[in-house]
Amino acid sequence: MSDLSDDPHGNQPVLHTGAQLADARAAAILIHGRGSSADDIMRLVPTIDPGGVAYLAPQAAGNSWYPHRFLSPVAQNEPHLTSALAVIDALLGEIAAAGVGVANTLLLGFSQGACLALECAARGDQPLGAVAGLSGALIGPLDAPRPPLAASVSDLPVFLGCGDVDDHIPLPHLNQTANLFRDAGAAVDLRVYRGMSHSINRDELEAVRQHLAVLSGQLTRAD
Repeated sequence: MSDLSDDPHGNQPVLHTGAQLADARAAAILIHGRGSSADDIMRLVPTIDPGGVAYLAPQAAGNSWYPHRFLSPVAQNEPHLTSALAVIDALLGEIAAAGVGVANTLLLGFSQGACLALECAARGDQPLGAVAGLSGALIGPLDAPRPPLAASVSDLPVFLGCGDVDDHIPLPHLNQTANLFRDAGAAVDLRVYRGMSHSINRDELEAVRQHLAVLSGQLTRAD
């Protein structure tokens, strides 16, 4: 059993819905925000599901992936951040072992979960199918140096959606995240919605559904 002082998210439950991994054509890991739950983010599935996709939603200990804001110094959010990233890595390993393939997997997160999804993609050593950060950005202060994004980011479809009056995600952080992914060769789709606060809209969910349709072989990128 994990030492919870070093691995606070170890042994937390993971919800599954949609296609069985053994039969799925694609997979999605859905990462909830602070104060929310795996149950809550699973409620997006009926809207984003094109069929043939396995959905996995991990639960954070105490309903929070890390204790401080995403723009705090990274060290202040440890060991929670490392533990959270390990949860996502383990799920990617489960998906790969099932034969679906990490390249057919989308990471989706909202708010704190979006920051975690983007950070996982930026640090990962395997090319993902796509990543969608809804009201989130890369973790750390705006002016803090960070290692170059992983080579696996090259050609990665990255969807970033956020409102222009979101009190939690400053637009400079969002724009910096978009630029870092672009500079690393990712295919970034940045959409800033006028008048939207910290929430999710239909346009974002349709964009996610389109990505999942591509990953599950129901659409091509050109469609």
